[in-house]
Amino acid sequence: MTTASWVAGVDEAGRGPLAGPVVAAAVILDPARPIAGLRDSKALSPQRRAVLAQAIRERSVAWAVGIAEADEIDAVNILQATLRAMRRAVAALGVVPTEALVDGNVLPRLDCPARAIVKGDRDVVAISAASIIAKTTRDAMLDVLDAHYPGYGFARHKGYPTPAHLDALARLGPCPAHRRSFGPVAQQFLRF
Repeated sequence: MTTASWVAGVDEAGRGPLAGPVVAAAVILDPARPIAGLRDSKALSPQRRAVLAQAIRERSVAWAVGIAEADEIDAVNILQATLRAMRRAVAALGVVPTEALVDGNVLPRLDCPARAIVKGDRDVVAISAASIIAKTTRDAMLDVLDAHYPGYGFARHKGYPTPAHLDALARLGPCPAHRRSFGPVAQQFLRF
């Protein structure tokens, strides 16, 4: 394979939750080892995501994740933290892509040419692959947070503002995994 075909798909998971990190992934697919069924991670069941994530890890030219934790999100805002996580994912690939295709309409600063593609996770298989790696990685991290901070239900809602999560937040107050700059969490700091 020539470097001319090293196009990285880049996507993130976890911009909207009240807790946990934002996780970005970068994936360079191998055209000689196609993976059937790649699509936006949100359109797949958890079981299908897990199967595809394993295939992506095994068959890709390269894949990597970048993470921005809750305290970094609070320090720089969710958009900047997301762009940092994307930059970290691309830098961790071990292969410099000839181009990065990034889901959305804002580009991180990268050491390669890049294009933002709205709905890229739906329309570009490399971005779909990145969305699957980002989502499965973040979900596993929330399962670990669930064990560290019982009572919040992180394994079930993955930090999103579900009624159950908001109820736990009101009863227990925020934990260190919560994003203090997000409205529902900030309101609880006023109470505790």
